[in-house]
Amino acid sequence: MFHVTKATADQAQIIHDLVHQIYYPTYKDILTKEQIDFMLDKSYTIEALQHAMATDQDFYLLKEEDVYVGFMALKQATDTIVRIEKLYLLPEMQGKGCGKLLINYAQDMALSIGKHRLELNVNRGNKAYNFYLKQGFKVIQEIDIPYYGYILDDYVMQQVF
Repeated sequence: MFHVTKATADQAQIIHDLVHQIYYPTYKDILTKEQIDFMLDKSYTIEALQHAMATDQDFYLLKEEDVYVGFMALKQATDTIVRIEKLYLLPEMQGKGCGKLLINYAQDMALSIGKHRLELNVNRGNKAYNFYLKQGFKVIQEIDIPYYGYILDDYVMQQVF
C-alpha cells in the first residue's frame, strides 16, 4: 500500500537520501558525472531543499509500507498552472504505478485550488518523457536553458484535466 504525505523541512534528509539513489541511474546515460554531481550539490543539499520548501515548493513523499520510495515537488506557477518541479522514484519502483499515483495526486492538489493544468519540464533524453506522454501530457515547447555553464535541454509539457 502506498501513501503520499506532505514533507516537512525536517524530512529534507529523506529527500536528499532518495535523490542520491535515483539521480545517477536516471541521468547516467544523459548527463556527465560532473553535471550530475553539480545538480545534486546545487539543488539537493538539505539546505537547498529546505529553502525550496520555505519559499515556493511543496514536497510530497511517497511511502510503501515503512519505506520511502519517491518524492515530488509542486509549485503554483500561474493562476491556471501547477508545476511539477520534481518527480522521482527509486529505479526499482518505476513501472509499478507509482508515477501515475503521484501525477493523480498532483491533479487532486491542483483541483483543490481551482487549477486544471499541470506543467513540467523533462530532459529530452529522459525515458520519463514517454511516461508523461502516456499520462496525457503534451509537449508545448522545446527549450534549452542555460544553467551555470550547462545547458538543460528540456521539453516543457502540459496536461489539461
